[in-house]
Amino acid sequence: MAKIIAIANQKGGVGKTTTCVNLAASLAATKRSVLMIDIDPQGNATMGSGIDKATLELSAYDVLVGQCEVAQAVVPAAEGGFTILPSNQELAAAEVELLSQDNREFRLRDAIADYAKQFDYVLIDCPPAINMLTVNALTAANHVLIPMQCEYYALEGLSSLVDTIEQIRQSANPTLSIHGILRTMFDPRNNLANEVSAQLQEHFGDRVYRTVIPRNIRLAEAPSFGRPALYHDKYSRGALAYLALAGEINRRESADQ
Repeated sequence: MAKIIAIANQKGGVGKTTTCVNLAASLAATKRSVLMIDIDPQGNATMGSGIDKATLELSAYDVLVGQCEVAQAVVPAAEGGFTILPSNQELAAAEVELLSQDNREFRLRDAIADYAKQFDYVLIDCPPAINMLTVNALTAANHVLIPMQCEYYALEGLSSLVDTIEQIRQSANPTLSIHGILRTMFDPRNNLANEVSAQLQEHFGDRVYRTVIPRNIRLAEAPSFGRPALYHDKYSRGALAYLALAGEINRRESADQ
């Protein structure tokens, strides 16, 4: 049975898409089968996986509005060894259309229920907002992975996201939980970053991943080549950090079984 993890944070620029693409490739490198779902209308995870979002015949939009099955819309990542349900700007229209639909918050969950069973992991890249698309992702997921920078405003945003997760858990998805908090773009020379990191560990304990993602030029470059960092420079600090994260997540799953 697939472990479905939504990668979410309503704050933009914290490394959600970078994490989704690179974790998908890293989990695939550990011989796990991975489906990545891009549910952000910007389609950055789609482009970062080497797929031209402008030429898609079917996408996450068609799946959410019931025009096709997931199996018809998925494509293989150009590099990375995982499968992707891609998206583009059409997905923005889905949010408006869903508002008038019955069971609108369960569309993604219902659409992937059977198809997801063939994978070890399903990773969902969420938009940088708490909207109907993000609610669909949180309703479909077992867990939430929260990427965040260790800076002052990030803590305030994190408390808001935790409240949202709790609301979804109580109203629509009682199995939802925080899988972990991932410190991204981390610079250990920054005193504030170290202070925020210490506060996170004090408050969330072992739900803060031991793996830390550093600031790394190779991670920043890789999307422009349409590939995960592992296939851009496998010895870069960024690529190695996401491999370490994949190993940490696999160990957690093994311990939970």
